Amino acid sequence: MSTPRYASPAPPDLDGDGPRRPVVVIGAGPVGLTCALDLATRGVPVLVLDDDDTVATGSRAICWAKRTLEIWDRLGVGSRMVDKGVTWNTGRVFHGARELYRFDLLPEGGHRRPAFVNLQQYYVEEFLIDRAGDFPDLIALRWKSAVTGLVQTGDGVRLTVDCPHGTYGINAAWVIAADGARSPTRTRMGLPFPGQRFEERFLIADVTMEAGFPTERLFWFEPTFHSGQSALLHRQPDGVFRLDFQLGPDADPELERRPDRVMRRVRAVVGEETPVSLAWCSVYSFRCARLARFVHGRVIFAGDSAHVVSPFGARGGNGGVQDADNLCWKLALVLAGRAPEALLATYDEERGHAADENIRQSSRTTAFMTPQSGPERGLRDAVLALAAEAPFARALLNAGRLSRPCSLAGLSLQTPDTAPFAAGPEPGTACPDAPVTDADGRPAWLLDRLGGPFTLLVFAGETAPDLTSLAGLGIGGDLRVVVVAPSPLGVPGAEILHDPHGLAAARYGAAPGTAYLIRPDAHVAARLPAPDQAAIARALARATGRPDPAIREAA
Repeated sequence: MSTPRYASPAPPDLDGDGPRRPVVVIGAGPVGLTCALDLATRGVPVLVLDDDDTVATGSRAICWAKRTLEIWDRLGVGSRMVDKGVTWNTGRVFHGARELYRFDLLPEGGHRRPAFVNLQQYYVEEFLIDRAGDFPDLIALRWKSAVTGLVQTGDGVRLTVDCPHGTYGINAAWVIAADGARSPTRTRMGLPFPGQRFEERFLIADVTMEAGFPTERLFWFEPTFHSGQSALLHRQPDGVFRLDFQLGPDADPELERRPDRVMRRVRAVVGEETPVSLAWCSVYSFRCARLARFVHGRVIFAGDSAHVVSPFGARGGNGGVQDADNLCWKLALVLAGRAPEALLATYDEERGHAADENIRQSSRTTAFMTPQSGPERGLRDAVLALAAEAPFARALLNAGRLSRPCSLAGLSLQTPDTAPFAAGPEPGTACPDAPVTDADGRPAWLLDRLGGPFTLLVFAGETAPDLTSLAGLGIGGDLRVVVVAPSPLGVPGAEILHDPHGLAAARYGAAPGTAYLIRPDAHVAARLPAPDQAAIARALARATGRPDPAIREAA
């Protein structure tokens, strides 16, 4: 891939303060760019500042999960990611030369997106930048623009920016710091970043070759080609393969990244006869850490600037994109005056909960892969010995619990069930997809109709549901209504989707009349056995951080 370079013309702010910006994003990586696109789709102007003028070097993050792809679908760039990427659903785990077991992360059909797509980070960033170009009036990208000063002013933030043309100031209502694991913003604000550093070192190498490895995740404990350690292999686009080698805590990074030494390790995996060349390599150790709070006044942290985890399980980049998905609808409502500023505290609550889950899973993976005590090693050896024959042992084997959407069940924005449901996603769960057809009989996907605004999803039987009682809920404006029915129906004010095979109703555990209130990030806010205006109004108020309307009316 030829590395793109982006122009950095003189900004108009050099001539004096420009207009106050609603949102400034610091960092044009996958998280910052996803934030910009998400806000732009909601009509919020965004200025993105990045101190470089190109995309990531090396493939870096490569595994993008189904949930992340669904978010990018909503932002209009998912298909490009999938078309270029390498799709995989299956993983295989080995001990030495023996295969212990294989697993399928998406065993059922009827999903638009696969469990994972492998795609180099530089492609991800390039595709997001290209998509940002479709919003010329809402997204401004400024390259070679390093933030060198930040002062909060009570109702906003004053930034100082250095660019090739000079130094200037920007006033912003809100700042999203998406400037990575070494976040200069976090350092500038003096924020502690507590966590645990793991001393184990790993070699990561991208090689270009023609090889017959399957399109699967291959993980080895103590492989014959790398005695006593672990190794991992992924296929990427353009004939590129990612190999990870555990090196141990005493490895010399300078020695281990020497091309001749890297290639000896690679050759041990792929064989001496395979034509192969080294594209990129790095030696790394890692830590698991997070900010105590992600919202600090008018500065909000997202992605690696807020939390870091080990690379095993693909929880870093995917977690950051899901931060953006959680944050931006809330920030857009606050900016529009449709929700109180206190709503942003739920970004702290919900994504802090997700960060804790990712760190917990990441730490457990690291403890299993690199046992530090006799009992830890004894457990690992016993699990490896039993995993081929004993299913219970496979549940204990940990080669990286792969990224999944975090459940927000029981957190403050979700309305608890008031009636029993035998199946279906509970409040706080990310919405499952299903194939449907639109009113004209064309194939469609349910998730394409969820997310964006708040949506009331109603499941119908053979007769049309009566929704006239919901007129006071702002249908068509603040609330979109989607009706899913087994056969064609007409429902005024609603979009009709047909579920001819009943798969959508089955995945939602829905009897005729069941209603789901769906948040703008396609998580369930509430579910009801029937569309009840008062109950929906209360759930809407709760999901936007506003007072319960019944309490407001009584007052």
